Amino acid sequence: MSARVTIAEAATAKAVRGALATRPLHAVDGLLLVDKPAGVTSHDVVARVRRALRTKRVGHAGTLDPFATGLVVCAIGRATRLLQFVHGEPKVYQTRIAFGVGTDTDDSTGTPNAHGPAPRWERLQEALAALTGDVLQLPPAYSAKHVDGERAYAKARRGEEVALKAVTVRVSSWEVSARGELWLDATIACGGGTYIRALARDLGTALGTVAHCESLRRVSSGALHVDNAVTFDALVPDASIALVNPLVAMTALQTVVVDDVAIAALRMGKQIDAFGEGAQAVFTDAQGEVIGVGERVGVPAQPPLEPPDAQRRGMGNGRWQPRVILPAEVAK
Repeated sequence: MSARVTIAEAATAKAVRGALATRPLHAVDGLLLVDKPAGVTSHDVVARVRRALRTKRVGHAGTLDPFATGLVVCAIGRATRLLQFVHGEPKVYQTRIAFGVGTDTDDSTGTPNAHGPAPRWERLQEALAALTGDVLQLPPAYSAKHVDGERAYAKARRGEEVALKAVTVRVSSWEVSARGELWLDATIACGGGTYIRALARDLGTALGTVAHCESLRRVSSGALHVDNAVTFDALVPDASIALVNPLVAMTALQTVVVDDVAIAALRMGKQIDAFGEGAQAVFTDAQGEVIGVGERVGVPAQPPLEPPDAQRRGMGNGRWQPRVILPAEVAK
């Protein structure tokens, strides 16, 4: 007998995500959004979360420079296995760019190494247009990029020359909110791997001067926003804090609601019938709890059947192969 699988329509999936957006901290699986203060590393955030939740099973979805503030997404418990499926783009930052002074780190923590005139503001729109879209970007010397088997910043701190290669990054938009004689405030939406410090440096060059990133705050990553984050100081043992259902952040995958028979099959590594579109899907139970992720295999050559017709005929559009399936939660 085949396991029954139903496709969650867009409205249903949205409702599921909204209904179970958060859960109490005593629920040991989920995402925890933290508003990181300046001077704290992402590793410090993970360590603090581990102490607060009294668990070692904590990971994060991307680091944030120590001088920066804002959103750090942590995964707790079984949710650490889902980090690779968390859709963290676009990333949105608020920044102040200071002109007339360049630093060796391209931010306010570095040593000044260049001085220049006031920016040529008449070039601003042209410069922003050139720094939007697919942009070839040279990462800062003080970055986590690997060079000869070690981090670039380690070599830079020893005074060694760091030879980095330019990479293509995606900058979706700039929104300038304020401007002074020697500074500019902007909100930047971009893809992963983009260095806002490098954008600040390159904007200075485009405006005929030098510049550095004076302040930086990550306000969102994909569907996750810092407004829903807890403060670093709130991360203390036995605090009353909510975790976020990972489903909220798995927006790149279609949502497939599966029944108990299908859940049991998936947890035994068995394939189940696939319907709908997409190469991958996130499986949930009827309450919206994430069961895992599967990928479509054995897609037939004929056009895919629509879910209702496919279910009537007992046929599917290939099979869902379990890829990452979370084990059943142990009762406490």
